[in-house]
Amino acid sequence: MKAIRCLLLCLTMPLVIQVCAAQDQDAKDCKDSPLISRFPGSIIASCSHKEDDVFTLRLNKGVDKKMEGDLTEIIYRFPKTASGAQVRRNMFTAVRSAGYSIDRDPSDNSRASFTAHMGKTWVSIEFNDSGEAMWENILKETQLTQDVVATAAALATGLARNGHIVVTGILFDTGKADVRPESAPALQEIVKLLQQDAKLKIHVVGHTDNVGVLAANVDLSRRRAAAVVQMLVTQYHLAADRLQAYGDGPYAPVASNTSEDGRSLNRRVELVTQ
Repeated sequence: MKAIRCLLLCLTMPLVIQVCAAQDQDAKDCKDSPLISRFPGSIIASCSHKEDDVFTLRLNKGVDKKMEGDLTEIIYRFPKTASGAQVRRNMFTAVRSAGYSIDRDPSDNSRASFTAHMGKTWVSIEFNDSGEAMWENILKETQLTQDVVATAAALATGLARNGHIVVTGILFDTGKADVRPESAPALQEIVKLLQQDAKLKIHVVGHTDNVGVLAANVDLSRRRAAAVVQMLVTQYHLAADRLQAYGDGPYAPVASNTSEDGRSLNRRVELVTQ
């Protein structure tokens, strides 16, 4: 993807000196994204990068869209000689001129922030109320991974102790019920669990967070549980009469839905002893 060209049409020598001087004051190990340049004279106050993260994009008409992927956040402080309106106008024009589709226009909100995307790359620009700082979030949609899965022994212990156990590592795309290929290690542990105890029968229960319409969440949880059962029967050849799918939607949270961390814990698949 082409990098967004410099915000100004012409670079004079004094401007080059200004940009270089600002970069010397940047927070340690922080640098501009290759996709978008800074407003001349701005200083990077802080930055972060996570290859596996979730970010909520604000779109037009108050719509929020939760996305997963590689996330970079850069916080800039503007030079005192620049107005907030000037910076907003330059940033928005640069992104739009580069061919990005605008998903949240600056006129749609009081803080004149905006969201845009090109392909699977999303750019979210937020300004503070005083217009002196800017949050630049760049998210590249990727398939997130689950690095830790529950072993058959851990699943057996949880079922024996509590009658139910969360299966980490069963993954779905947002709003979809197709089991992602990365779920194979977790599914294999369920197979081992049932192979080790020929009498064990389980409910496979899907859970969601409370974001969105209740009926849709319940339906999604049911379809996800059914997809897991179908895969265990068709691909791993477990007996269908040992598995029963059930969807609980958002009715049994294990954490508060007021934070993303809590919601991510509530989106889960559990095994329950029949």
